[in-house]
Amino acid sequence: MDSIKSGFVGSQVELRCIFVNSNPPVKISQVTWQKFLNGTKQNVAIANPSLGVSVLPPFKERVTFKQAAVRHRTPSLEDTTIMFSNLRLSDEAAYICEYTTFPAGNRENMVNLTVFARPLTRMTLTTPTIVARPQKRKMTVATCLSANGKPQSVIKWETRLKGEATFQETQNSNGTVTVRSNYVVVPSRETHKQKLTCIVTYRNERITDSVVLNVQYEPEVKIEGFDGNWYLNRQDVSLTCNTDANPPVTVYQWKLLNGSLPSTVEIR
Repeated sequence: MDSIKSGFVGSQVELRCIFVNSNPPVKISQVTWQKFLNGTKQNVAIANPSLGVSVLPPFKERVTFKQAAVRHRTPSLEDTTIMFSNLRLSDEAAYICEYTTFPAGNRENMVNLTVFARPLTRMTLTTPTIVARPQKRKMTVATCLSANGKPQSVIKWETRLKGEATFQETQNSNGTVTVRSNYVVVPSRETHKQKLTCIVTYRNERITDSVVLNVQYEPEVKIEGFDGNWYLNRQDVSLTCNTDANPPVTVYQWKLLNGSLPSTVEIR
């Protein structure tokens, strides 16, 4: 037998058990597969030369003997490998393959079966549009979730943003672990269009997902063009109003603080 085997939830796994006959050959009276968990044995499948093959509940629909010869009326019981289909987390245990022989007595060996669960991983923005507030408060802008994994995942963030990550692990009743991480920043014009990448490592797999932040912020207005050398009758002088805002500014108005604009001023 193999000493260890593993498989993922929902997949198929083969538990090998091969009897190498002694010399002189012995008579195999019966082969019994048992699940061994927490000191308790539970019969899984039995192959008997006279009575045939029996697979017991709750394994009946998911466990079969690999070799068709085992199921014959005059079976060949040297290879009693079993196939598990649609693995469940509850299948994780040690499994004993026991041969009852004459006149040599019983022979048995054990395989430890580990069942893995691939997590569901996703990254979400807290809100599609983030608003930069004058109070400059921290807020969660994105969440990375790796749910119902066994073994648990590791979450890391990759970004140029100056923020911090929080992590939370939840042990689920079925033995899986859910890992959640929030990324917290102070929204500002500097965080707009910044890329945020979540990296989930599960066993030897790396799962990445990225978002680009959309931060709304108030206009920053600058007037350019005055060089300190304006004089009477100078031609083609101009002032330019530049703004940086998200969403972009759509309406511009020029005013004099102490009156109306002269008729000779042209606004473009």
